[in-house]
Amino acid sequence: MTDLPASNTASADHAHGIPFGEALVVWLRVAILSFGGPAGQIAVMHRILVEEKNWISEGRFLHALNYCMLLPGPEAQQLATYIGWLLHRTLGGIVAGGLFIVPGIIAIMALSYIYAAYGNVSFVEALFFGLKAAVLAIVIEAVVRVGKRALRNRIMIGLAAIAFVAIFFFAVPFPVIIIAAGLIGFVGARLGRPEFAPIEHGGGKNAAAIDSMLGEAIPDHVKPNPARTLRVSLVWLALWLIPVAALLIALGPDNVFSQIAIFFSKMAMVTFGGAYAVLAYVAQQAADYYHWVEPREMLDGLGMAETTPGPLIMVVQFVGFMAAFRDAGGLPPMLAATLGGLLATWVTFTPCFLWIFAGAPYIETMRGNKALAGALSAITAAVVGVILNLSIWFALHTVFRQTFAVQGFGFSFDAPVLSSVDTPALILSIAAATAIFRFKLGMLVVLAASCVAGILLRLAGIV
Repeated sequence: MTDLPASNTASADHAHGIPFGEALVVWLRVAILSFGGPAGQIAVMHRILVEEKNWISEGRFLHALNYCMLLPGPEAQQLATYIGWLLHRTLGGIVAGGLFIVPGIIAIMALSYIYAAYGNVSFVEALFFGLKAAVLAIVIEAVVRVGKRALRNRIMIGLAAIAFVAIFFFAVPFPVIIIAAGLIGFVGARLGRPEFAPIEHGGGKNAAAIDSMLGEAIPDHVKPNPARTLRVSLVWLALWLIPVAALLIALGPDNVFSQIAIFFSKMAMVTFGGAYAVLAYVAQQAADYYHWVEPREMLDGLGMAETTPGPLIMVVQFVGFMAAFRDAGGLPPMLAATLGGLLATWVTFTPCFLWIFAGAPYIETMRGNKALAGALSAITAAVVGVILNLSIWFALHTVFRQTFAVQGFGFSFDAPVLSSVDTPALILSIAAATAIFRFKLGMLVVLAASCVAGILLRLAGIV
């Protein structure tokens, strides 16, 4: 998978004066600091790579981000892979994207062990009771944050509203909503409608290292090459799908490991629009269809992902862990759970490298494409409606102890049993939201305070 001829190897290793060893240290720093969901992670990369190191210009950083936001999967991890690839070819992309998820893999696995072993102990239950309330407030804050940026005219507001109604009341599949929004944005931009113009961002530094490198002489690995694209695609497809096929052949389609491999492989292909939108799909499928986890356990898993470094979609490792833990077959439950969690992680993130290594050279030739930017703007607006759906789903299972299904006349949604309101959870959620919106407290502070509050409520015999 060498992208450059031998004569260019030295320049690739140093990427216009940036030694690979220095890049390795920086990517490890980015990984350790990657708290706060995609918005926080992208902000960390922007501060370090654009403002501090001046490795990439604001314009090229945002162009890469726009492409990653159009892809299924975690855009922050894919952005790290993209920039690592620009700097040091395929190896740089693997290191940057791989390091981005390693701290989360370790942390989520450790927390999953504790949860599976002691989740029914009062102290742990109280801890996660507090986490749920904070997570609800954080998801609501995500709706507001993304909405302020994306819903800048009536058409975008309308797209968000239609997306919410479609997914919440009519259970329209998430991929259908995203594809429709992208087509609307693409056509609108091609017609020159100003509502679909790209979102403006502030300027950045000039003469960044990557931009200087590409301005002087475009390296071979950045140039589109159909033969290399085919080779790269075959390698990453094999890494992704051969384990899935092997499980299906060896264990059959009804085995929990086969189900994990198939479900999260499908998720890797169809879950567009960022972590919170992805989690709506994962939560509903894992809890309502496969019954791998309870809705409240899904909230616990999201709380783990919120409090650890790495993409929020690392919650899939927790889901795979619990699924295999409860259906271990002939394996020791903890061993099965470990394998289930790692399998979910593998089939979720391996395709991310495929999307970048196969598509990035072509995306680099499309900088400034207005139709692509219009599609992105419309998708971002639709995602606001999808995140709102997720926040309501979380609220129903955090603030109310019981819900019931409403179906008929095309409708299909969950409604709360009003008499089942969980008053302590409601109060704690309001307090967490007040801390975030009114007092502008950081996410980690709110999460920690909510955990402490949950424990104190348990000690007082309230929950």
